[in-house]
Amino acid sequence: MNLIGRKIIALVDHDFEDLELWYPILRLQEEGATVDLVGPEAKTKYIGKYGVPATTDLSFGEVDAHMYDAILVPGGWAPDKLRRYPEVIDLVQKMDQLNKPIGQICHAGWVLISAKILDGKTVTSTPGIKDDMENAGATWVDVPVVVDKNLVSSRRPPDLPDYMRAFIDLMI
Repeated sequence: MNLIGRKIIALVDHDFEDLELWYPILRLQEEGATVDLVGPEAKTKYIGKYGVPATTDLSFGEVDAHMYDAILVPGGWAPDKLRRYPEVIDLVQKMDQLNKPIGQICHAGWVLISAKILDGKTVTSTPGIKDDMENAGATWVDVPVVVDKNLVSSRRPPDLPDYMRAFIDLMI
């Protein structure tokens, strides 16, 4: 229960990778954190790639980076949708400017690319977006998890235990 009193945003839209959303949420809740699901619309059900639903607590426009301790971006196909919302890009940029932990796994790197916060960072992701990450100015490595200052990145579901250990350690 190392994260009691901490508030974390978990971004969501349709076609999120089910494990990459729910595993981190459950681990953070086990540590005592409050996790708000935030999407395009509040109190709306979004469906993951494999059919697992997630109902949002708040909409993008209802959250303020100053009120949260960290943000998580799941993978799947949702990141390609999430990066099209100016509110998401602004939120990720503000979290980065405030040096708050940003977690991204798999295709979630697309959101960070669009937020233009990867230049000079070392990251990992699904190998499918390696070129995108490098073209955004990042150094890409093929390892389970990378921590570069406030950014925690990971490749795919089998890396979730390493990803969440690193993310939680960064928050403690």
